[in-house]
Amino acid sequence: MTDDLELRRQAERRADVKLGFRAHVFAYVLVNAGLVAVNLVTSPGYFWAIWPIFGWGLGLVAHGVAVYHFASNMREQAVEAELRRLREGR
Repeated sequence: MTDDLELRRQAERRADVKLGFRAHVFAYVLVNAGLVAVNLVTSPGYFWAIWPIFGWGLGLVAHGVAVYHFASNMREQAVEAELRRLREGR
């Protein structure tokens, strides 16, 4: 029963992280669409909206890599290492 509960907690944490990333993508698209609209209305001769799109995009890519590539294995390895240390320290 304990294993099932721990697996459930782990699955919930992973789902929360992925949902957080999706919210980040949604905010990115929504805000930057607004910035493009403001840019086109106020100064159509210069596309300044590219700078926040690019800068925030870099952060979004880093967030996505952390969520979908590194986080699952690195976190689990760190947790396992800590469990081993705690068990040895008893």
